[in-house]
Amino acid sequence: MVGSSRTASRIAVIMGGPSAEREVSLSTGRECAAALREAGFEVVEVDADRDLPARLSEISPDVVFNALHGRWGEDGCVQGLLEWLCLPYTHSGVLASSLAMDKERTKSAYRAAGLPVVDSVLAPRDDVRARHVMVPPYVVKPNNEGSSVGVYLVQEAANGPPQLADDMPETVMVEAYAPGRELTTTVMGDRALTVTDILTDGWYDYDAKYKPGGSRHVVPAAVPQEIFDACMDYALRAHEALGCRGLSRTDFRWDEPRGLDGLILLETNTQPGMTPTSLSPEQAQVVGISFPELCRWMVEDASCDR
Repeated sequence: MVGSSRTASRIAVIMGGPSAEREVSLSTGRECAAALREAGFEVVEVDADRDLPARLSEISPDVVFNALHGRWGEDGCVQGLLEWLCLPYTHSGVLASSLAMDKERTKSAYRAAGLPVVDSVLAPRDDVRARHVMVPPYVVKPNNEGSSVGVYLVQEAANGPPQLADDMPETVMVEAYAPGRELTTTVMGDRALTVTDILTDGWYDYDAKYKPGGSRHVVPAAVPQEIFDACMDYALRAHEALGCRGLSRTDFRWDEPRGLDGLILLETNTQPGMTPTSLSPEQAQVVGISFPELCRWMVEDASCDR
């Protein structure tokens, strides 16, 4: 493996950055830095800015732990920079990161792998404001952001189209609403960990994901074995179809009355959150992998040419 990190001792944890998910990234970065220190590594925390190449050259780390979220951090941009600097790094590489960040292209990869998705279209923001581009109920969201940033749910009884905020992208994804329970599965290398059932009082939005008490996690999920096994299988196949490396997490909706036919994939996150309320560390804990052990594994898995 090119740039293997098996003897890594100095770790640069890059976090923050300019994306809409900066605050979550800072929380992820601090948690991971603390866990890596507990695991015995020398850790330098880096708030990613335009001087990132110079900072990394100055630090000269053995491995870069990528704790960035959102655009520039998980869309292939920083991965390309790290490849250019020949610095081994965690999580997915350039192509998989870019592909998974683009929700429509992710769906194309899912379909090619025989994985179930709902219908969706890309449409100009102004068209979506002016008329229903799809029969309600449907969801409108950016095509290339994560963590429920800028998500609009248009109910079946909606009188008019959604009035999208001006900071929404010029082109957005409009997706048929998938009813049911929110399930998720983490993949660690070539292993699916378990399934979590995410319970909220309403939409699983940014606050529900990241604020304490915003959601309740049942892990392992109390679902039929057929559904549990399908989530594990689908998550691993999605990881492989997108070319992911390291850790990924695939999110599902399950319409319970429809059985297996009601299970669909929403998206795959190549940089799952690593905060106190995050799903992937919780799943690892349930299967016997502590948070420091998980972070150590990610460092040992790091490489270039991912």
